[in-house]
Amino acid sequence: SPSGRKQDIVTNGMGNIQRLMERQIKGNALSTEQAHAAIALITPGISLEPFRQADFVIEAVSENEEVKANIFRQLDKVTSVQTVLASNTSSISITRLAAVTSKPHRVVGMHFQLPVHEQPLVELARGMHTSEGTFTAARSLAVHLGKVVAVSQDRPGFVMYRCLLPFINEAFFCLMEGTASAEDIDKCLKLGTAMRQGPLRLADSIGLDTCLAIMRTLHANLGDGKYRPCPLLVQYVDAGMLGVKTGKGIFMYERGSPGDGTPHNVISFN
Repeated sequence: SPSGRKQDIVTNGMGNIQRLMERQIKGNALSTEQAHAAIALITPGISLEPFRQADFVIEAVSENEEVKANIFRQLDKVTSVQTVLASNTSSISITRLAAVTSKPHRVVGMHFQLPVHEQPLVELARGMHTSEGTFTAARSLAVHLGKVVAVSQDRPGFVMYRCLLPFINEAFFCLMEGTASAEDIDKCLKLGTAMRQGPLRLADSIGLDTCLAIMRTLHANLGDGKYRPCPLLVQYVDAGMLGVKTGKGIFMYERGSPGDGTPHNVISFN
């Protein structure tokens, strides 16, 4: 049933949070008490009814405009006119999402860079109707959370992913054309540009389906052939090999755990 599927998603989500907290405890990033206190602040649910009392909502569903717009329509019905509705989208127009609500002045883009518990960046984007009060509230919340704020215009991909995703896409073209192995592509760009991880492992961490969705958004909205998704990226997504979250992408992983990743060229899929 639909409610059963929703409950499964919530249960899986809480399980992922629990595993993340356990890794943080093992790495001495959090104490057991801090982890338990953080989890106790989370109230899982399968309905938007609890949001009637919310002052600030951050939507973080899949990078699909139709799905996000539907969530915003529902949130518009259950939240007050004073509630700020933020989207964690990394590529979709804030102006278009705001347009499906009756309070577009209370809608703002608030993109948290992944992994959120490690990366300090939050990219804020104003829609055409975003009020100064809404923008200030979003900035204040990000700063309160200890984040570093960068501001972008409401353009496809904003700044971060408009630059990053074509970079990742080009790494897929290099892999597809046999320019180098996945390991060597990542080695070159990690060491040559002082990245924390190479573009292919980073793509696995983001989710290859999310990478593809963003490239398609850039291609459709900017109309430039340089944003054409690499066919190999499309093929991985078609195969359900989405990266860390499925345990298999360009590299192999223990499901849900980024780790170092094992290259495919030493693994048989038979």
